[in-house]
Amino acid sequence: MAFANDKDGDRRRKSDHDPESETPKMPQSKKKRAAAPEVGNALRSIYQKTVSEDIPPEMLDLLGKLG
Repeated sequence: MAFANDKDGDRRRKSDHDPESETPKMPQSKKKRAAAPEVGNALRSIYQKTVSEDIPPEMLDLLGKLG
């Protein structure tokens, strides 16, 4: 990224863009990584356990004071 100094001393981006100087992008592979069902199942399991946990009484007390 290049900057040009203004006469005021402000640093600003150059607005001129040279598309020919860009490097060509490599084509992406059409292969996608296979989904790992173990990871998804583990995340679902942890989420379910977290959702089903009881709310600690201290937290309920604090929430009651707010409302």
